[in-house]
Amino acid sequence: MQYEIKGTTMQTLEIVMEQGESVYTESGGMAWMTGNIAMDTNTKGGLMKGLARSLAGESLFLTTYSCNGQKALITFTPEAPGSVLPLELGPNQSMICQKDAFMVAQDSVKLELHFRKKLGAGLFGGEGFILQKLTGPGMAWVEIAGEVRSYELSAGQTMKVDPGHIAMYEPSVSYDITRVKGIKNMFFGGEGIFLASLTGPGRIWLQSLPLSNLANKLARYMPVQKSS
Repeated sequence: MQYEIKGTTMQTLEIVMEQGESVYTESGGMAWMTGNIAMDTNTKGGLMKGLARSLAGESLFLTTYSCNGQKALITFTPEAPGSVLPLELGPNQSMICQKDAFMVAQDSVKLELHFRKKLGAGLFGGEGFILQKLTGPGMAWVEIAGEVRSYELSAGQTMKVDPGHIAMYEPSVSYDITRVKGIKNMFFGGEGIFLASLTGPGRIWLQSLPLSNLANKLARYMPVQKSS
């Protein structure tokens, strides 16, 4: 299986599959394809797992695309301007992602829920209790809004982040919520009352454009319907 990520702000992911290879994505995730490709849409693991995935921002049904010929090409596109990140996961290697980050993966990769264990992180952590967890072996691709910056945190090193900017992190990273100090900072600093604390060891990925920020910005220009 080969892949290529093309573009800048609206990237595309092109995957070339050989006979017998397959990938799966959320319902409606495919943009275009060519070759002898079979589609199979189901809840992938049963209704309960499908419902659990929907809590993490994915569709109830997933679609598997399998190459039945010698070679086939299939293209996926993200839902918002941003970056497509490839993840080459080893056996039992996992990655914790924000809700709705999953884009496409080989059939050997497991997609499941990840719950934040601490109450404060769940209530004030920007995305709630529920995140996504991808576990190898295999290739997976995630979509991140805006530009992406990656940092390697050493053991005990902490980075404080506006929760909406957290895109992905390794399971070895500890996630907690801290309150902004000072009344004026809390209410007039523009960063909210809480910040996320990410503590190493491990790698983190941060996004420049939380979708909630984009939605709030666009809402200012949306026409307001007047009641009759």
